[in-house]
Order: sequence, then structure tokens, then C-alpha cells
Amino acid sequence: MAVRDIVTYPDPRLREETFEVKEITDEIRELVTDLRDTMYSLNAAGIAAIQIGRLERIFLIDGKVAGGDDNADPLVFINPEVVETGKGMIVGEEGCLSFPDVFIDVRRPRWAKVRATNLAGETFECEGEELLGRALQHEHDHLTGRLMIDLVGMIKKNVIQRKMKRWHAEHDKENEAKNATPTAAEVV
Repeated sequence: MAVRDIVTYPDPRLREETFEVKEITDEIRELVTDLRDTMYSLNAAGIAAIQIGRLERIFLIDGKVAGGDDNADPLVFINPEVVETGKGMIVGEEGCLSFPDVFIDVRRPRWAKVRATNLAGETFECEGEELLGRALQHEHDHLTGRLMIDLVGMIKKNVIQRKMKRWHAEHDKENEAKNATPTAAEVV
């Protein structure tokens, strides 16, 4: 229904505790629609509710990333839990909507299996290697307050923090200019 603003690092909302969805209501379905619209508007592989400032334990993975074709619906994970990871470790580049223009190598298990509920209220399991395995772990991490900056060493942390400081400085100026109230001279 709407494309939402993304909560960006170092916003403390990204570290808040998320809560279990007790019932799949129209409000939850609307939230999932907003997540889908936001994810696709930003050409992302996945998105977690906390990234738009919501604390429900929900994330989406793009249908194509999950092994479908270009028109596949996104997979919806409600109250997901990582059941198992394994098949060795692999280093791969990750990006994140909450860290715009930041791409870093992150070491994770090659494979992951997640159990969740879908929008129909049915329990399902999804497992994947490589990109899907990485996406499942990355989005689940958001629901626990864990961010990709937590998975790198001190030097990379400092680089990311500097990049985000620059990004905020640039975008805060743009937003101020957009939201500025016109002066009387500008109105005339």
C-alpha cells in the first residue's frame, strides 16, 4: 500500500527488541504489503519489519532470490527461527537497506534453514545455500538487533561508521532543503 522510509544506522530503533506476531490480521497483511512495496522500490533481496520502524517479527525475501522466476512473489516469514546452519563457512559481500551504499564482506555459514509462518497461518521451512542462505541469516539477524556491522572487525567498523556519517550529512541536508518552509519573499 505504501513505500516506507528505511531506518538507517546508527538509529537505535535497529537494536530494539522485536515481538512475536500472535495473529495474522488485516494490519499484519498491510504491513507485509508495505514491506513488499518498499523492498521492490529499492531493488532489495530482503527486508525486515524493523527496517521500517516496526517491531513485529517479520521479514521478506525476494521470490527470485528464493529460487523463483522474475515474477515470483516474495516469501513472507512471520515469527521466523533459524533451525540450523552449516555446510562450512563462506565469505560474501553483503549490503543492507539500513546501510545505504555500504557493501562489505561478511563471513557466515554457507547454508541455513529457517522455520516460520506464512500469511495463511501455515508453518513452513525454507532452506538455502549461498545468496538465499545469506539472506535468510541477514534478515533474521535484524529481528535480533544484530547488524552486519557487528560481524566485522574494528577497522571495517570504523570505515562503515565514517561512510554512514557522510551519508547522513548529505541526506540530512537534502531533506532539510526539501522540507524547508518558504520565506515570505519566496512565496510572492
